[in-house]
Amino acid sequence: MSKKKPEIPRFDHPIIETHCHLDYLEEDQLEQLLEQSRELGIERIVTIAVSADNLQKVLDLSRMSDRIWGTQGIHPHDAEQFNTDVEAQIIEQLDDPRMLAVGEIGLDYYYDHADRKIQRDVFERQLQIAVDKQLPVVIHTREADEDTWAILANFEQSLSRKGVIHSFTSGLELAQYCIGEGFKLGFNGIATFNKAENVREVVRSTPIEKIVLETDSPYLAPVPYRGRPNSPCYLPFIAQRIADELEVDITTLLKQAYHNSLELFFPGELSTP
Repeated sequence: MSKKKPEIPRFDHPIIETHCHLDYLEEDQLEQLLEQSRELGIERIVTIAVSADNLQKVLDLSRMSDRIWGTQGIHPHDAEQFNTDVEAQIIEQLDDPRMLAVGEIGLDYYYDHADRKIQRDVFERQLQIAVDKQLPVVIHTREADEDTWAILANFEQSLSRKGVIHSFTSGLELAQYCIGEGFKLGFNGIATFNKAENVREVVRSTPIEKIVLETDSPYLAPVPYRGRPNSPCYLPFIAQRIADELEVDITTLLKQAYHNSLELFFPGELSTP
């Protein structure tokens, strides 16, 4: 007989989902998710563009609800889709106030779905869009620490809003470089996986002021729901594990992560001294 899964905890402080992919859901699933996540204190959800065929979908989703926001960008898997027309669409749609960042962009040498030189060129072109628009970036990097570092170093002075290295699974050296440059690190359900001690090591080495929470749903559901489709509703499990690793109470973690998320995507909402 299978063990009953624990209920999702409901904390007193709101949470911002900084990275998921809502366009992979059917409309009725989306309505259910929005209702359930509201009950669990998920205040806002940022849904991320990855390919030429979902740039418009992400924009449309962000207009469905005042709780949904979005980004515009081409994932390294789809770097070979990038052309002047796609670039123009990204630039134009980033003018919409619901679009918060350039992303998901970066390098992926693990799957190598696109030629590595094309990945690097497309990464650089999209970083330049972020520079021109004065927007943060949402970066994907896998098995590409050296080139990610080298490319970001070329934009050290010009990328004013920095951004987030999402689903961080890279080495400690890249983490420390990115933190030093003002980037946030996004942690998700991987931090709960039994064999992900390398990720937890980075969590413990990251200042709490540099951490944001994400699910990357529908992928990477956290323990105890690993293996099921992921959802922003599982953020409380991720938050609790991050708090445990940092040896802080959950309210401290949630307050700081919320502040960090505002700093990343909604800086205008932060009170000035």
